[in-house]
Amino acid sequence: MKITKMHYGASAFTFEKAKELRLRMTKSEKLLWRELSINEEFPWNFRNQHPANKFILDFYCHKAKLAIEVDGEYHNTRVNHLYDDRDRVLEEFGVKTLRVSNKEIFKNLSSVEAQIKNAILERL
Repeated sequence: MKITKMHYGASAFTFEKAKELRLRMTKSEKLLWRELSINEEFPWNFRNQHPANKFILDFYCHKAKLAIEVDGEYHNTRVNHLYDDRDRVLEEFGVKTLRVSNKEIFKNLSSVEAQIKNAILERL
């Protein structure tokens, strides 16, 4: 059975966990969320801490089927081996993942915004 909704079969548990994560976003996630939600350069709708299958996406644009993941030091060192599986599963639903680092967001937010905008435009 092909799942076509924007949550791709996410469980009730995943929805609850996403709700919790919205309440404790990191500083870099909050900064990027502010830009994505109020910046006129981003007329596309984004969701933050979005449940998708067994994952929670930091940000998701359903129209472009683009997930944006904000990676910190933890991600860089401990869970790289999980990315392949996560990205593979999301790709099965047609979702592309764009990864940006905390460091990029704090040091060059305009570059991150340009990467996101380009990724969206490529997918529309």
